[in-house]
Amino acid sequence: MKIHLKIWRQKNSETPGKMVDYTLDEISPEISFLEMLDILNEDLLKKGEEPVAFDHDCREGICGMCSLYINGRSHGTEQGITACQLHLRSFKEDDTIYVEPWRAQPFPVIKDLIVDRSAFDRIIQAGGYISVNTGSAPDANAIPISREVAKEAFEAADCIGCGACVAACKNASAMLFVAAKVSHLALLPQGQVEKQSRVEKMVAQMDKEGFGACTNTGACSYECPKNISLSHIARLNREYLTAKLASKHLS
Repeated sequence: MKIHLKIWRQKNSETPGKMVDYTLDEISPEISFLEMLDILNEDLLKKGEEPVAFDHDCREGICGMCSLYINGRSHGTEQGITACQLHLRSFKEDDTIYVEPWRAQPFPVIKDLIVDRSAFDRIIQAGGYISVNTGSAPDANAIPISREVAKEAFEAADCIGCGACVAACKNASAMLFVAAKVSHLALLPQGQVEKQSRVEKMVAQMDKEGFGACTNTGACSYECPKNISLSHIARLNREYLTAKLASKHLS
């Protein structure tokens, strides 16, 4: 099949970028989107041109590295998948495909389609962990947890931190990401001791990084490759309000 590409090219965060046109012919519709970019880069290298920089790692929908904005949607035109799981059979012969990096102030462009998502790392460092002593692994695993709670905690833990929620949100909000990380720890017995300080620290860091406010449009959950539910944002709001009231009472 023949496809036309309009890809964002940008040398670094200090240099203005622009869309550049490319055309690929005789491409198999069965290859993945990232394999298509590999072929494009091979052609560019043969011509002595600079290849397109893009993030990738596992190529199995696990790591969340393949953060691409494709035809105006996070990770592409299919729902519930990452860009590496998108195949060219999702497009038609002679289609024009627009490929851009995440568009959010807290995610500055490093080069071409690669953005700096270390803001997420700093949010996790602020409180997305359990530091209390819960004993060895067998001791921790011996703590009884109901099936319903464990299931919900695992669903929240599915978040791979790709940033699709931020890219999809009109305000570049990170609420779904933070909510998922707060939820899966707050639901578990091991996370109860620090849950109030955790949510305060993580929300404070989220605001410090410059992410926008949540307006509950649902775009984040809709475009999330792991289908993280908006119910976790509701839990985050409850946990945050409870923590603030407790802090005010103690002061």
